[in-house]
Amino acid sequence: MDKNKDIFGIAIKAFFEKNDKTDITVHSPDFEDDIIPIEYLFRDFDEMPPLEQKALELCSGKVLDAGCGAGSHSLYLQNIRNLDCRAIDTSPGAIEVAEKRGVENARCEDFFELKNERFDTILMLMNGSGIIGKLKNLENFFKHSRTLLNKDGQILLDSSDLIYLFDEEVPAEDEYYGELKFQLSYKGMESGFFDWLYIDPELLKKEAEKNGFACEIIQKGRHFDYLAVLKPL
Repeated sequence: MDKNKDIFGIAIKAFFEKNDKTDITVHSPDFEDDIIPIEYLFRDFDEMPPLEQKALELCSGKVLDAGCGAGSHSLYLQNIRNLDCRAIDTSPGAIEVAEKRGVENARCEDFFELKNERFDTILMLMNGSGIIGKLKNLENFFKHSRTLLNKDGQILLDSSDLIYLFDEEVPAEDEYYGELKFQLSYKGMESGFFDWLYIDPELLKKEAEKNGFACEIIQKGRHFDYLAVLKPL
């Protein structure tokens, strides 16, 4: 297969420009292949799961939509909630489509490289904890987030507790079961493997408190997923 880092961007553009509904395939060394239906990235508010709807309702002030994809969350915040929303993603293709869909402030940027800006809400949805990569990066995540938040700011983040996947075999104690590696493929192209973190709510609370953040689990979903609000103390 051809290597391409911007699988999401290519698939998003193909759907937006040509109505190409080819799915993205997700590969992991530990689990069977899964798919991401490309249409799902273009859903409107009524099609979003309750956790996402709740997160969008809780957004306030100036918002940073981290990992915005095709811009569906940003469009709702901008057009329906009338909030000042900055949408960022590391996918050039996704940002191009987000702009064409009407997102007014969309940029191809890495969350961890943002500097000299402040937000009232940092929004991290569709397993927002994923971009943290590994547990060892949590301290840096909280430290960096603090530099981006205004006083009384908040992080709205969703994730899942993957313990339900290990009914028959208990995860090894020397490695955290929520640390995964993924690879994406699409039409003969594939990305490299990348780290992706799912974190259980109790561990998130513990790590948040260790790093000077309050953590409240606002809502739980049907599939061991949850929405958390994190606020610096």
